Amino acid sequence: MADSITSVTGKDIAVHDVNYDNSKMNKEDFLKVLMANFQYQDPFKAQDISQFIDDTLNLRQLETMNKFEKAVDTLTSGSSSTLLLQASNLIDQKVFYEGDKTYIQSGSGEVKFKLDSDATNAKLIISDKDGNVVKEKDFTNLQGDKIYKYDIDDSSLKDGYYNVSVVAKNGENSIKPTIYSTAMITGIKRDNNNIVALYEYGDIDLNSITQIGG
Repeated sequence: MADSITSVTGKDIAVHDVNYDNSKMNKEDFLKVLMANFQYQDPFKAQDISQFIDDTLNLRQLETMNKFEKAVDTLTSGSSSTLLLQASNLIDQKVFYEGDKTYIQSGSGEVKFKLDSDATNAKLIISDKDGNVVKEKDFTNLQGDKIYKYDIDDSSLKDGYYNVSVVAKNGENSIKPTIYSTAMITGIKRDNNNIVALYEYGDIDLNSITQIGG
């Protein structure tokens, strides 16, 4: 907007430069320009007002798209923002993660584990939230760093999360296990500069997720 003039009624009328971007006009200025076109046009060389309106609307649509693109660019400009958007695809998905609470639905579930080194025997124990053992499985002659899997199939088990533990030994020496459980992701959260997936019992670092679906 270049300047304004005062009409005979005492109101200010905005005066725009000939090259002014119509998409930046407010509603009142737009109507004033439109009425001026009607009032002062040469009746023998009438302007196509509909073309003026179409051009202005197109400019406004373009401006709206530009604002939208800038908003998306701003949202995804940082690496954490990009990761947040990508991680949102995990919502309502079942994932395998490094942790000891596993989700069982319709009596079905799955857990995995591996050991730091070879073991002569190991016992996998699944218990409910009250500490009652609902499933257990013995393994023998295990190799270190090998993934061992246990499928749960018991229609008597209620839907929900169960605790998983593994006790492994090589002779009298205890062997440290790494447990992989399943979880249903309910949301995604930015925690400072870190992105975490949310589930019923807290959050899961994205780096601890080893599998999606399945």
